[in-house]
Amino acid sequence: MAKNTICLWYDKDAEAAARFYAETFPDSVVGAVHRAPSDYPSGKAGDVLIVEFTVADVPCIGLNGGPVFKHNEAFSFQIATDDQDETDRYWNAIVGNGGQESECGWCKDKWGVSWQITPRVLTRCPFSIGVGCFHHRPIITRMQAARG
Repeated sequence: MAKNTICLWYDKDAEAAARFYAETFPDSVVGAVHRAPSDYPSGKAGDVLIVEFTVADVPCIGLNGGPVFKHNEAFSFQIATDDQDETDRYWNAIVGNGGQESECGWCKDKWGVSWQITPRVLTRCPFSIGVGCFHHRPIITRMQAARG
């Protein structure tokens, strides 16, 4: 296991989420799937309890902990894209699989995890629009107003 691993709490669909991420993003895989050895508060013996996976080379664990905790925008994955086709592909995969649109390149997958699908050119130029970045202002303005 990596020294620093993100643990994402799911109601009961950690494995489905991990498989979706692995199918959608390069450098993403589903690793070990651990089943509960006995009944627990939100499940039964044999249910998937923990799933090890990576999303774009980021190590994660999905924990099926029940409905107690929900995802929110305080945590998000940011995926840098090289062109509009790549941006649209990821965006459409997330939103088209039961997710929902938000603003400024953000969306949520059907499990409630937030994603920032961000053109790489914008990550190279901070939103301060300083010297040398002025030509990106129209792109940034459109992105802030856009949904998707």
